[in-house]
Amino acid sequence: MAQDKSGYVKLVEDVPQEGHGFDQPPPPGFVIPPPNYAGMPGVPGPPAYCQAAPGFPHAPFPHAPFPQPGPVLYPTNADPINHPQQSDDPPPVYDNQEITLSGFDDKSVRRAFVRKVFLVLTVQLTVTFSFVALFTFNTNIKAFVRQNSWTYWVSYLIFIIPLISISCCGEFRRKHPWNMVALSILTLSMSYMTGMIASFYDTYTVIMAVGITVVVCFTVVVFSLQSKYDFTSCVGVLFVCMIVLFVFGILCIFIRNNILQIVYASLGALIFTCFLAVDTQLLLGNKKLSLNPEEYVFGALNLYLDIINIFLFILQIVGRSRN
Repeated sequence: MAQDKSGYVKLVEDVPQEGHGFDQPPPPGFVIPPPNYAGMPGVPGPPAYCQAAPGFPHAPFPHAPFPQPGPVLYPTNADPINHPQQSDDPPPVYDNQEITLSGFDDKSVRRAFVRKVFLVLTVQLTVTFSFVALFTFNTNIKAFVRQNSWTYWVSYLIFIIPLISISCCGEFRRKHPWNMVALSILTLSMSYMTGMIASFYDTYTVIMAVGITVVVCFTVVVFSLQSKYDFTSCVGVLFVCMIVLFVFGILCIFIRNNILQIVYASLGALIFTCFLAVDTQLLLGNKKLSLNPEEYVFGALNLYLDIINIFLFILQIVGRSRN
């Protein structure tokens, strides 16, 4: 391809000529022209204040001033969460009235729920064992309840009505103060029945049963609170065991055998001990099943019935073993 070579200057040959060696100076006027970038787009030329070297032409290149650093400006519509606006203004105030805590998401709600359940349970157990002590140590009351067994069935009817109301009616057990009224009636009737049953045993047997019940229940509750095993997944198995225990109890009514009665009481104490572990973990909310924080009456009722049944079965075991 033909090119215009008019602006080129002839170079010296690599092969030395006559009278010219490699160590000799170049002939006068032999210079290498500077590269011409003026015609290339995007390539800035040298500034005007640069001095041209000998033999280089001085080209009038334009001078571009250097940018001066200025303050960094942030957009006014910046995202206040992902990209907060950097300014000296105070942060905006957010309206958190629509934020609600559901269930056991907040640890403070969980702890308050557990404290409320155990507070109600403590009052129930105090009333019940006060009845047991009164019916055990007072001779006149013990003789009265033994002679008037019909009072047991009356208290049982009074007990069953609030039990069904609290267990089956979710709105009723959440409505204050009717839930506490029903729980109080249930506790008083159950306390009377427990004290009446304890009146048929001697004082030493009752005291021993109370002591064993306290140790067993305290151990199971502490173990359930600290254990990583999920006892709430065994509800179906315990329900089947409860049906078997019910059928076994009907069999014990017709077969009067002391050993059979002890076996029945032992199975009952074991099953309700497992129920106590399940109902304790239902309060924590970190297992497969959990109770709603508004169900503190229902949670206290479950624990209360578990402990009372454990006491009655242990009382039966100790009494029949001594006889």
